[in-house]
Amino acid sequence: MSERAHALAKLLIDGNLTISVAESCTGGALASALTSVSGASSYFDRGYIAYRNEAKVAMLKVDSQIISTQGAVSEDVAIAMVKGVVSQSGSDVAVAITGIAGPTGGTIEKPIGTVCFGFSVRGNLSTSTQSFQGGREEIVNQSVGFALNHLISSL
Repeated sequence: MSERAHALAKLLIDGNLTISVAESCTGGALASALTSVSGASSYFDRGYIAYRNEAKVAMLKVDSQIISTQGAVSEDVAIAMVKGVVSQSGSDVAVAITGIAGPTGGTIEKPIGTVCFGFSVRGNLSTSTQSFQGGREEIVNQSVGFALNHLISSL
């Protein structure tokens, strides 16, 4: 993970870009990875841990209707979260993660390991839904790894 965080940090520094994150199921693991690199204050602006739905609404201005109709674990909520991050921070790059890390909370439609991502890279928005396997820690680590890899390839 450290190697990928360093690679992303270099891209952000070289591009004079800032990054902010909104995390639900990863509970700050992405922010931790990004700030583990020396000099992180030059590119890391802020991180939100919006675990509960009420926090997503209050901190990131996610429309509660989207959560009600699509569920907190959905690309619609992930993109609303990332839009909220960009609106609050003005960062050049942002990522939002919402998912089910387990071992409880899964359903037939959205099993444990379902993780939705929202990305904003220089104003270009995208989403992705991934299905990760393993225990809670493994799902969190795979989620962080996916986000880092996606951002590296996007920059």
